[in-house]
Amino acid sequence: MYAIIETGGKQHKVEEGQIIEIEKLDADEGETVDFEVVKAVSTEDGFQVGQPNVDGAKVAGEVLDHGKGDKIIVFKYKPKNNYRKKMGHRQPYTKVRIQKIEA
Repeated sequence: MYAIIETGGKQHKVEEGQIIEIEKLDADEGETVDFEVVKAVSTEDGFQVGQPNVDGAKVAGEVLDHGKGDKIIVFKYKPKNNYRKKMGHRQPYTKVRIQKIEA
C-alpha cells in the first residue's frame, strides 16, 4: 500500500514505515502531522486517483527531526563587467516517519 502526497509544492510517493525528508514544517519533534492533500492511493482493492485529490484519504506521520541540507553554491557572473557574486544556501527540511495511510 502506498500513497502520493503533496507537501511543500512537491509530490512524494510514501509507504507506511518509510522515513522521508520534506520541506520544513511548523511542528515540534515527536508531534503527529496529517497530510490531507493525497493525489493517489494504491490499496489491495486497486488504484485510486483523485480529481485533483482523493476524497477522504489521509496520511499520518510523526516528526522525527529538523535539519538543513547540504550547502549549494550559487555563483553569479557577468562577463566584461567585473561582476561576480558567490552565495551559499542550505535548505531546511523536516524528517518524517509515515505511520498510517487511510484511504
